[in-house]
Amino acid sequence: MVKLNSQKIIKNVENSFLKENLPILKIGDNVKIGVNIFEDNRESTNKIPGTSKNTSKSSSKSNSKGERNSKRVQFYEGTIIAKKNSLINTTITVRKILQGIGVERIFLIHSPKIDSIEVLRSSKVRRAKLYYLRNLRGKASRLKQKF
Repeated sequence: MVKLNSQKIIKNVENSFLKENLPILKIGDNVKIGVNIFEDNRESTNKIPGTSKNTSKSSSKSNSKGERNSKRVQFYEGTIIAKKNSLINTTITVRKILQGIGVERIFLIHSPKIDSIEVLRSSKVRRAKLYYLRNLRGKASRLKQKF
């Protein structure tokens, strides 16, 4: 009986799940990431204060199997400030400013929830991680564009 190395088996399984149509992602790139969002068709439950009865009729017809009824793509646009490479677990940290507050989100780029990744513009950076952008505000947080 031939005994295979467990690392080789894991690597072979992981290679079948890798996405091949990804753009080259670098630190400082402005990207637009499409994320698949799954929603139910149920309406929110409206309750009358002081009663325990539910006024929404559609909640009684909820899906007993927990199936998701509709799918949409939500786009997240920002700057890549960090990247971790480890085959199928490759992640990017994307930062954007939303209503004056910095929002960061970590994406698994080979995840089936990621619909699309588009590089909008590249910036000239000389660091591997751009964590210093967290402390900068306004025009100071801009990066020089690379042509």
